[in-house]
Amino acid sequence: MVEQDYLRRIVLKEKDVPGGHNIALIDQTVRFALNRGWNVICEGIMHAEQYAGMLNRLRRDHRGRTVFYYFDLSWEETLRRHETRPQSHEFGHDDMRKWYRAADQLGFAEEHVILQESSLDETANRILCEVFGGGAVSQRSEARARL
Repeated sequence: MVEQDYLRRIVLKEKDVPGGHNIALIDQTVRFALNRGWNVICEGIMHAEQYAGMLNRLRRDHRGRTVFYYFDLSWEETLRRHETRPQSHEFGHDDMRKWYRAADQLGFAEEHVILQESSLDETANRILCEVFGGGAVSQRSEARARL
């Protein structure tokens, strides 16, 4: 799991700005993992204007299957979900209002839209099925049972 917020905020102590150092670090971290044969989830709120170029290069250069997901959330749903996060006290609604961008999709054919009505389990199952095939859901259930 390559987390944009962790690399940007914790490792680099950087604000999310155009041309930020985190973009190159995300790129290098994802490439490092992919080049070793690992499955990679690159996660974060990555505004298309700043991150699309890097993500497109990763998509183009990766020989395996690459899938992008866009969570289509209203402003109200974004706020509701923020309240459930451990980081909710670190930044408030005013900060989030500056960051929120509706319909900020990358425009790649591989980008799948997840609607806000999709539950956590539905979303996880969908991604597992689309990325790993039909057997992924049962494998996930078996893994949960072993935990």
